[in-house]
Amino acid sequence: MASKPSIPKGTRDFSPAEVAKRQYIIQIIKSNFEKFGFQPIETPSFENSETLMGKYGEEGDRLIFKILNSGDYLAKANAAHLESKDSTKLTSSISEKALRYDLTVPFARYVVQHQNDIEFPFKRYQIQPVWRADRPQKGRFREFFQCDADVVGSKSLWQEVELVQLYDTVFTALGLKAVTVKINNRKILSGIAEVIGASDKLIDFTVALDKLDKIGEDGVKKEMIEKGISEEAIVKVQPLFNFTGTISEKIEKLSQLLSTSEEGMKGVEELRFICTNVTNLGLSTAILDLDVTLARGLNYYTGAIFEVAPPKGVAMGSIGGGGRYDDLTGIFGLKNMSGVGISFGLDRIYLVVEELNLFPETVTATSKALFINYGDKEAFYALQTIQKLRASGIKVELYPDNAKVAKQFQHADKRNIPFAVIVGDQEIASNSFSLKNLVTGEQASLDFEGLKKALA
Repeated sequence: MASKPSIPKGTRDFSPAEVAKRQYIIQIIKSNFEKFGFQPIETPSFENSETLMGKYGEEGDRLIFKILNSGDYLAKANAAHLESKDSTKLTSSISEKALRYDLTVPFARYVVQHQNDIEFPFKRYQIQPVWRADRPQKGRFREFFQCDADVVGSKSLWQEVELVQLYDTVFTALGLKAVTVKINNRKILSGIAEVIGASDKLIDFTVALDKLDKIGEDGVKKEMIEKGISEEAIVKVQPLFNFTGTISEKIEKLSQLLSTSEEGMKGVEELRFICTNVTNLGLSTAILDLDVTLARGLNYYTGAIFEVAPPKGVAMGSIGGGGRYDDLTGIFGLKNMSGVGISFGLDRIYLVVEELNLFPETVTATSKALFINYGDKEAFYALQTIQKLRASGIKVELYPDNAKVAKQFQHADKRNIPFAVIVGDQEIASNSFSLKNLVTGEQASLDFEGLKKALA
């Protein structure tokens, strides 16, 4: 007996209706990327392992899907590693390629490889799938799409201002009002660690601080102490545990806290520039918030850090994020190439839009009308009309078989096709069409122009 077919955990099949909704989101993101001057590129689904490994930290490296070499991959395996069953060391000799983990590192590789053909500053967008050997859960998959927009070759903070506007424009177009665009700066975090005398504990400090909304003030302090951060240092950052007020008030508090840190004050001024200009230019529906606990991407972000939270009341993690990186291409030998970018979390955005019932009724993968098949003569007449309707951009189709009429109507109903077009001897003789509304049951006799107007 054949085994029941299945797909790997963390992957999904998408129905026609789901694909239509995903394409609706992608099209809104894509059109706004292009309005903001970003150009599309695509990179291979897999890269050389050396391109990816060591770029995401130890945990990220573990989540990279490795691809076994073609042919007898064990023939070239290191015998000692094979004998000792040391999978970590063995991998390098049996796997030379890996599925891409994100779009950022392949983009950095692309920029370096094609630097002589690129006009800088280079604004690119990329909408492609990525893969991570992560533990699947709601909103987290092993195969998912990323929608990235990056600018490289410019240190101007006006890019950050525009990226906040881009988030606002896209989420407003999707009907997702009141998303919160959180902003912080890596220099702020470095400055805080410096001021409290814990620069060597920057990662431990920021990882603990990032958990403030999950484990509370006491939990964060406990974790910091466990990581070797002194109680004296924790007292100095007490203001961060109740960091409230307007953006300008928060920036003023940071100015006082970081007055002795040159690095920290650079971060304060960068935040002041971005937040002041975004506020003065105005946002349509998004909310900008300065969040000092935000500490994503510390392995490569060097300036502004972004994260987007869904509207309040929606139980979902971040639906977007990004930041400034001063030397990402340096990992491939091209130094001093500053960049900044953001990403939209397509799968999570889909779940939020679905939960809030924000997909328009017009977003559908189905046809507008089904032409009923009464026989070859009628089918030929119908297809002549179908050709003209399709040329006008109207989605219509002919039922292929000369089956019972009831079965054809049933097919239209199951497909959620709203109209049926009836073409029999009478309609052919009068060069007309009977259009039946399958929702209301109403039926009308129309000429071609009338049919075209009704289905447009």
